[in-house]
Amino acid sequence: MNNNEIAGVFEKIAGLLSLKAESTFTIRAYQRAARTIEHLPTELSLLVREESDLRQIPGIGEAISAKITELVNTGRLEYMEELRSEFPDGILALMDVPGIGPKTALRITTEMGVSSVEELEQAIVEGRMSAMPRLGEKTAENILRHIRSERTKDRRIPIGRAMSAADQVIAALREACSGLHRIDAAGSLRRWRETIGDVDIMGTADDPAAVIDAFVELPLVDEVLAHGPTKGSVVLHGGLQVDVRMVEADSYGALIQYFSGSQQHNIRLRELANRMGLSLNEYGMTDISTGYVEKFTDEADFYARLGLQYIPPELREGLWEVEAAARGALPKLVELGDVRGDLHCHTNESDGRDTLRVMVEAARSRGYEYVAITDHSVGRGIANGLNEERLARHVANVRALDAQLPDFRVLTGSEVDIRADGSLDYPDEILEMLEVVVASVHSAMGQDSETMTARIIRAMHNPHVNVIGHLTTRLLGEREPIDVDVEAVLRAAAETGTALEINASPERLDLKDTHVFRARELGAPLVISSDSHAVEHMANMRFGVAVARRGWCRAEDIVNTRPAAGFLAFLRGEG
Repeated sequence: MNNNEIAGVFEKIAGLLSLKAESTFTIRAYQRAARTIEHLPTELSLLVREESDLRQIPGIGEAISAKITELVNTGRLEYMEELRSEFPDGILALMDVPGIGPKTALRITTEMGVSSVEELEQAIVEGRMSAMPRLGEKTAENILRHIRSERTKDRRIPIGRAMSAADQVIAALREACSGLHRIDAAGSLRRWRETIGDVDIMGTADDPAAVIDAFVELPLVDEVLAHGPTKGSVVLHGGLQVDVRMVEADSYGALIQYFSGSQQHNIRLRELANRMGLSLNEYGMTDISTGYVEKFTDEADFYARLGLQYIPPELREGLWEVEAAARGALPKLVELGDVRGDLHCHTNESDGRDTLRVMVEAARSRGYEYVAITDHSVGRGIANGLNEERLARHVANVRALDAQLPDFRVLTGSEVDIRADGSLDYPDEILEMLEVVVASVHSAMGQDSETMTARIIRAMHNPHVNVIGHLTTRLLGEREPIDVDVEAVLRAAAETGTALEINASPERLDLKDTHVFRARELGAPLVISSDSHAVEHMANMRFGVAVARRGWCRAEDIVNTRPAAGFLAFLRGEG
């Protein structure tokens, strides 16, 4: 079982235990374990095989460690089976429906005799659910909307789409409302999670009601779900829900921290505060002995009051960040301004839109010191890949442009296909004339794990390969990752000195954050590249930087934060 599947089991256990009125401590222990496991950088199956002590993981005690081992080794958990047998059939399936908690699921199964999502949908259509006490028509309609929405799309969408929507809403409100002071995305979007449910935005203003009035009237809005004096909720054209909340300025720091989450991170903060005699809520901190409420205009003061370093939103997942902040041991995370060059860019010579010169000028305008031009190799016929003759002409053009720019390096390169047997699309004598070779899988994606892993590692041992591009080939919400032993590839990268790409395209974000964390632990080189096919794609570098930050990376963990001379030394194998 993978980490997500194991986390799902513990989440269901927590839900069922809540129905049995088990202690809050026990329920939270399973919830905390689930959240921790979701974000672990290493698969638990590997740790179990290596007989690692799982109790060293925050939130994993002896009992849960034993259950993880049983799940990994057998694919099932006897405790879960016994627990499930105490409840009506179908309760777990209903608990998976957004808007249905454990108690509502139990009521539906026992009072309505419903045991599946399909039966629930029929019951709602017939009006049986809206007739239930304490539920009503509005609740039934919302649940029906969730059920039907699940059939047509994933509940969560890639961050690129959500961030674009948030940016548009924020820009429109800034233009429409002169009295708007602070406004920021909150929730999982602020933590730069790779997929987003709903978009939450918070702000302060002289006239909060005017901001909400302007929000619900934006041309982007398709449906208004709620419209109050300080909060509005809408569905945009395309189906994304956005909530805007206006709050008091003197509590803004505490409020945006609370609404940014994650839930597990906030639980850890509450536990710390309680030990200090404080109680936390979204408005600030209350001294339990006196009742005095402290408010915070910014988050840095909020964390400092708890004796912590400021914890960047990208790290707030309830893993090790609170303990590290208490020791003053959080790393200084890489920032967008640290990136000195982009190493994966396409022009109209293959499947890009813009010319070589236009792409290079765009890179220079971003303050970079170098850019690698990596048009596709010949095997990507669908991408107008370059045969050897075209590549030679293209390399000559790149070198000629580079000679015209003494203050900037234009590096010759190619995104070269890794063939099914691990060989590369160009022979070594062709690869020798390139400064940057990004080797990527684009075909034969259905290979089994052993074959695929050997294929990629063979490419890494080619002395001309500098970078492995978008390792798992995934497209968020569209294509599942290939079956590859990521741990083995990360170890090979550390051994060979081959850099692994954090592909910043918001449709990819590949490597993902947990893989980045593990790569950093193993000492594998990392680069962040935009995979640009047009000049505007270069702005996507921010998404790659966010993934690196979620993987706890410092600037020195990313090779292309080095100045040009240092990066060229890396290409020569000099460190």
